[in-house]
Amino acid sequence: MTTLFEILGGAAAVDLAVDKFYQRVLQDERIQHFFTNVDMVKQRAHQKAFLTYAFGGTNKYDGRYMRKAHKELVEQQGLNSEHFDAVAENLMATLKEMGVSQALLAEVAAIATAPQHRKDVLNQ
Repeated sequence: MTTLFEILGGAAAVDLAVDKFYQRVLQDERIQHFFTNVDMVKQRAHQKAFLTYAFGGTNKYDGRYMRKAHKELVEQQGLNSEHFDAVAENLMATLKEMGVSQALLAEVAAIATAPQHRKDVLNQ
């Protein structure tokens, strides 16, 4: 069975997408403040590991659970649904810019914006 990870281009594609994604996020006035004083090398590594797992590139994820990883952002910085949507929008725009087909974008969106992911990130 071919995974979404493989179809998207594997590790090289995820690495490039994450790097381009954060270039976009750090310019987005709606969400850039969440990354002030964040070690972006570590952040990119965490995101690459998560997307590799989420897209089926591995069955093992060693990162923090989404709820725990975002709890402080929700409680202390007001992370909310609008911010979640802005992140998803930036991910989709990045992949579209990279030439990912509409069908694959729909698959990515289904994973990235799944109701359970939203609930976990927003600690609901």
